[in-house]
Amino acid sequence: MKIANLLENQQFGKDDSHAEPLHADPQGRAILYTLKAGQSIREHNAPSSTFFMVVPKGKGVFTEGDGVERTCGANMLLVFDAGESHTVRAPEKLVFVGVLHGAPDAQK
Repeated sequence: MKIANLLENQQFGKDDSHAEPLHADPQGRAILYTLKAGQSIREHNAPSSTFFMVVPKGKGVFTEGDGVERTCGANMLLVFDAGESHTVRAPEKLVFVGVLHGAPDAQK
């Protein structure tokens, strides 16, 4: 078993969001994302996996591929279908975990 404290020893990028791999293997991966107020993650998607986001701290504006914005905060789960584009913008400090199923390039 692996254990990760999501709110301890967080690192934030100076100009851009920070992504910290928590776990990766061929079955999937979990990544801790941290954003300072004003930072964002450009439009992207996970072409071959549903993408789960869990927000333990902060508030973010999550935009779906169709342009619909949703403000989500702590204790929320967001689920994006495989190939569904999305962006993230942090109006305040934001911490979330992204989980993907299947990671063909992940290391054991």
